[in-house]
Amino acid sequence: MEFRRLGRSGLSVSEIAYGNWLTHGSQIDEDQAQACIKAALDAGITTFDTADVYANTLAESVLGRGLAGQRRESLEICTKVFWPTGPGGPNDRGLGRKHIIESCHASLKRLQTDHIDLYQAHRFDPTVPLEETMSAFADLVRQGKVLYIGVSEWNAEEITRGAALARELRIPFVSNQPQYNMLWRVIEAQVVPASEREGLSQIVWSPIAQGVLTGKYKPGQPPPAGSRATDERGSQFVQRFLRDEVLERVARLEPLAAQAGLTLAQLAVAWVLQNPNVASAIVGASRPEQVHENVKAAGVKLDADLLTEIDSVLLGVVEDDPRLTARAG
Repeated sequence: MEFRRLGRSGLSVSEIAYGNWLTHGSQIDEDQAQACIKAALDAGITTFDTADVYANTLAESVLGRGLAGQRRESLEICTKVFWPTGPGGPNDRGLGRKHIIESCHASLKRLQTDHIDLYQAHRFDPTVPLEETMSAFADLVRQGKVLYIGVSEWNAEEITRGAALARELRIPFVSNQPQYNMLWRVIEAQVVPASEREGLSQIVWSPIAQGVLTGKYKPGQPPPAGSRATDERGSQFVQRFLRDEVLERVARLEPLAAQAGLTLAQLAVAWVLQNPNVASAIVGASRPEQVHENVKAAGVKLDADLLTEIDSVLLGVVEDDPRLTARAG
């Protein structure tokens, strides 16, 4: 495993992070989930990403049980706050002070830890003053319950505003978590430059485009049974990639991956890691062997000619409109 610093902070994260968005507490049973967590640990992954909303809090609990007994200092545990949890009361969502503080305390209990390494605003909340949001995060940092602050799917202007407040409050604002892969590049034009300027790194989700960049979806054929495209919770994110035009281009990437000695999934994960502003790529798994395959992308260097060939194959099907950042998921 290789490691990278998160933004301009002193925190290092593993190039491959393990995430449990649609799997733990929902798609797979407890034994499978624990086997995947063990596989991630065995592979040298130290960074684990979850959120309170995943499986309506169950995913955090599964991860907490999976990491119990591990040396806490050797792990980076990341979770998020914003989306509704609980019965859906008026303060059960968003980035108001009450929801942030109460959600943090609940996440700490479920994760069986006394601190969260990276606490992330899961989306931007235009209904709450940003000063209130950042001051609540600052209080959690000063209390030692949170070490670093990050965000997810914020646009360039929102990142810039948040960074300015973080400097005033003297708290470490270090990361953004966007969707990013060969097919979805909306962060490149504005979010990445703003993040570089403000000292943030990207921790990217969906590096294999919800499984599309594994090659398992074939043009003109129905999605495989049990795949992300057949799961109502995940299908909304993968549908945008399931056009025959896209799938035909993905199939043309397979010989390029083979020439590089990689599977198509490994090529996809390695591709996002070529961006120097990306600190880590989040991979999920329903089977331990998926973890073992994906970690082989760590440390891989793709040459310039290969990157050019990939761009040529995907010309015309890549989405790079920065205005889509807020609608990424």
